[in-house]
Amino acid sequence: MVREKGRSLLHGVDGGMEQTIGADWGDFARTANGAFLLAFPSLFSIINPIGGALIFYGVTKDFATADREKVAALVGLYSLLIMFGALWAGAYVLRFFGVSIDALRIAGGTVIALSGFQLLTSGDYHPDQKGHEHAGEQSGDGDPMQLAFFPLTLPFTTGPGTIAVAITIGAERPSTSVGLIAFFLGASVAGVANAAIIWIAYRFADRLTELMGATARTVIVRLTAFLLMCIGVQILVTAIGDLVVRWRGV
Repeated sequence: MVREKGRSLLHGVDGGMEQTIGADWGDFARTANGAFLLAFPSLFSIINPIGGALIFYGVTKDFATADREKVAALVGLYSLLIMFGALWAGAYVLRFFGVSIDALRIAGGTVIALSGFQLLTSGDYHPDQKGHEHAGEQSGDGDPMQLAFFPLTLPFTTGPGTIAVAITIGAERPSTSVGLIAFFLGASVAGVANAAIIWIAYRFADRLTELMGATARTVIVRLTAFLLMCIGVQILVTAIGDLVVRWRGV
């Protein structure tokens, strides 16, 4: 009897631990997945690698194929570093300067929505790229590797709009340590995925330009612009809603 009771008690403890571990892992996976689903489309929309590839080819079309591929790899790497810096440290830097998370979310959501609206009603490229094409073409006479960071990465690919989006996403981080790790894991994977897409799109920019017609390019740009505007409005509405709830609680 004593042995049977001991075994049943042991099985009960093991089952409880398994349920606890399973619940913790489920919460971790859901947080990481939610962060990825938030970060990936937000960054992809503002980066617009398809439109960026068209500009990249316009700047580097006179380069040798090997040089163009090296520059594409460097742009992907530099873009990843900029996204990581804004995602991981951007919100903490703003806190150091006394900028609240709510103010960041409202300002970031407004900027993102306006950027999407501007892209939806203007030219073929996103706001970070607009107005810099001629500067890039003028800079194309130097060493190809010198163009990888400026202007091809900043501001063409990951300009102020991308940085604002990444900081706003980083501000959505949870407060718990496990949730924080899961959130930054999911957001970091989204950054890596976007950097990989940038590298692929830029590496094959010449083929992409040949395959895409003017109509297809316009449709893709308009769809990403509308998605970007919706994401910005969602961030703005969520931030205002949280403020209203907090004020009513006070």
